[in-house]
Amino acid sequence: MYEPIRTKSVHSTMAGTPSDFPHRSREEELDIQLAGHLSALLAVTDALRSLQPAEDLDAAAERLAEQVTRLRGGGTPVRAVASGTGDSAALHERAHALAGRALVVAASRADTAVAILAAERMDAHSAARSAALA
Repeated sequence: MYEPIRTKSVHSTMAGTPSDFPHRSREEELDIQLAGHLSALLAVTDALRSLQPAEDLDAAAERLAEQVTRLRGGGTPVRAVASGTGDSAALHERAHALAGRALVVAASRADTAVAILAAERMDAHSAARSAALA
């Protein structure tokens, strides 16, 4: 009534063969994720720098760019050219959230330098947002 299966199972043939595509390690994945968070934080920092130029933001942008370059293996980050318009409180809130994400990833990969930088940026953006709303 039923015809017998004449070919091997897909699952049995796949189990013994190595994969054809390269796999990244957990550390490489975390590096990529952390570089992405820091790049986004750098873009928001550049936008804030165009709204309210400050030495603190300039220094933070340089430190962020250095860390992104290190995580990407020497690839320099793309810098945003901001228009100088926008809501500074909303930008500080966005930067605070991005710094928090970067802190979580930095902690999971035990990157002390980035964790300290992210924590400092969280504090700075929290204080600046509170001042902007007051």
